[in-house]
Amino acid sequence: MTTTRDLRDDPLDDFVRRVVDIDGVAKTVYVTGTGPAVVLMPEMPGISPDVARFGRWLRDAGLTVYLPSLFGVDGAYPSADAGERVLRRACVSAEFRAFAGGGTSPVASWLRGLARLAHTECGGPGVGAVGLCFTGNFALTMTLEPAVVAPVVNHPSLPLDDPAGLEIGAEDAAAVAARVARDGLKVLAYRFDDDTWCTGQRFAAYRALLGDAFDGRVLSAGTARTDPPPFFRDVVGCAHSVVTAHLVEQDGHPTARARDEIVAFLTETLA
Repeated sequence: MTTTRDLRDDPLDDFVRRVVDIDGVAKTVYVTGTGPAVVLMPEMPGISPDVARFGRWLRDAGLTVYLPSLFGVDGAYPSADAGERVLRRACVSAEFRAFAGGGTSPVASWLRGLARLAHTECGGPGVGAVGLCFTGNFALTMTLEPAVVAPVVNHPSLPLDDPAGLEIGAEDAAAVAARVARDGLKVLAYRFDDDTWCTGQRFAAYRALLGDAFDGRVLSAGTARTDPPPFFRDVVGCAHSVVTAHLVEQDGHPTARARDEIVAFLTETLA
């Protein structure tokens, strides 16, 4: 199913652009809204108009959104050639562990620092963390920061070469499982049923690590938007991005319900 799609870049002019330094590493972060904080991490190939749109939905639900720039061109519409170049650069970046055996991505430490800062600035019982695609699993490893109490893992694609892998070192995995059990956290997750980047094997691995704390929800690929941006059509090549590129913005649609479930999870947990 399709609706009219805006093919323009997003100027992000309703976000406040900040430069945030965590332990000597400075990154651009786009901030909008009031209320409890949510760190929304972009999917490959960056802060696309669809990612920004999801951030606005969170903002409009009464949350403060911290959207860090981790790769790509901020606000750019996801073209195929440019997006593929961003993906290749990220795969060899020292900040990310894109392949099996690499352990936890170093950027997760910076993101935990951003969550601490967001909690200090916004207050409340804690912070939400939403990962998408390349950053999907980062929402889980961010729970090593005590301020993070509402992790959402959307179609996590890492490690790229191991469909049953979780992109997390053994020591961190044990610490995450212990923290989730100790504090009674719930980990919400989404994927499409024929996603080759985020497989059923991966969700099974999450379940093995986290037990009943892992709430993995699977949508039919037939419900995905059929005219995603070129990067998702030509490079990703399957139904993948549940609440961004492949979302159908129609009340009651399965992808729109997934979006609404995530918003409700975050607002209820952080209220």
